Amino acid sequence: VRLWVGASTDVTERNLAEEELRQAQKMEAIGQLTGGVAHDFNNLLLVIQINLELIRITSEVDDAVNEMIERGVHAVERGSALTHRLLAFSRKQTLLPVTIDVGEMVADMADMLRRTLGETIKINTRGQAGLWLCHADQSQLENALLNLAINARDAMPDGGTLTIETANISLDDEAAAQRAEIEPGHYVVLSVSDTGRGIDSEVLKHVFEPFFTTKGVGKGTGLGLSMVFGFAKQTGGLATINSEKGEGTTVKLYLPRSEERGDESDMDELDADIPVAREGEQILVVEDDADVLVPTLALLSALGYETAEASDAEAALDVMANSAAIDLMLCDVILPGTMIGPDLAAEVQKRSPATKIIYMTGYAEDALDRIFAMDKDTHLL
Repeated sequence: VRLWVGASTDVTERNLAEEELRQAQKMEAIGQLTGGVAHDFNNLLLVIQINLELIRITSEVDDAVNEMIERGVHAVERGSALTHRLLAFSRKQTLLPVTIDVGEMVADMADMLRRTLGETIKINTRGQAGLWLCHADQSQLENALLNLAINARDAMPDGGTLTIETANISLDDEAAAQRAEIEPGHYVVLSVSDTGRGIDSEVLKHVFEPFFTTKGVGKGTGLGLSMVFGFAKQTGGLATINSEKGEGTTVKLYLPRSEERGDESDMDELDADIPVAREGEQILVVEDDADVLVPTLALLSALGYETAEASDAEAALDVMANSAAIDLMLCDVILPGTMIGPDLAAEVQKRSPATKIIYMTGYAEDALDRIFAMDKDTHLL
């Protein structure tokens, strides 16, 4: 051969981008499915829980029956935790973002992590000087860190080192393009690294998928990492994972920078006792699902409240027009017809400013953002 003419193209980056796109599309489809399942499951759990509470309140039961009720309530609570994780993965959970100093949060959690992980795990914390504040739901972020720490412990059965680092990072367009599913901008990065057994490349492809776990039967739900991934995405950031077999694992959470000052207020602690009604207090329940509506009305009546009901916004406004003062409207977020919960609430506030409003939902993806944009003091069940 005296002469060879040709051209070559390196398609490595294109192939990687295509694979990332396929993974993103698959995760989005799974997220849509799990969000719908969690919504229906939540409503079923609510019906079970209310009826158990009604039996407890309205019936004289012996110790054996009361124990059955307690077991039922405990099962509902476990189911509730499961749906919460499903909604976290599918990015449809209700987040209450505040301004957080992640370095301070890590320092506050360090002692608890040491007690949780045991003496065989050494914990190192490193924080960048001048760390930015970030914008996220603090309880969800703490839960994510705890999940990652427990995963790290399980990867180091004979002991090892867990390193938690915080740092600032700015991603320009090019840098963001190299990390799928994240926008250019300023982020606080929370890194959790272990010196454990690591993850092989085939397993690594699936670790953010719900119910995927390498642990034995009964030892893990497979929702820990998927919940962390969903939380990071819903917050406006990203979760990434790097690992090699025998070389340990590093998970990084990218959290959007906040320009605001930190919040000083703490959440109010819940009262242990359920408050019963004062004489004449009336609650309007707006709910289109009869399985939820009927036991909800019964429970409120058992607590001494006068009740009224409506299955949609128009019916609710008719009740308001024809009733004595409604003290509280307990309103589903998504309603049939042209008006959803926030629209109805706005109209009720015009007609009766003294009426308090509490929303309730199994899950409502876009409506929640709309509610909190309208009123920062919104109450949501």
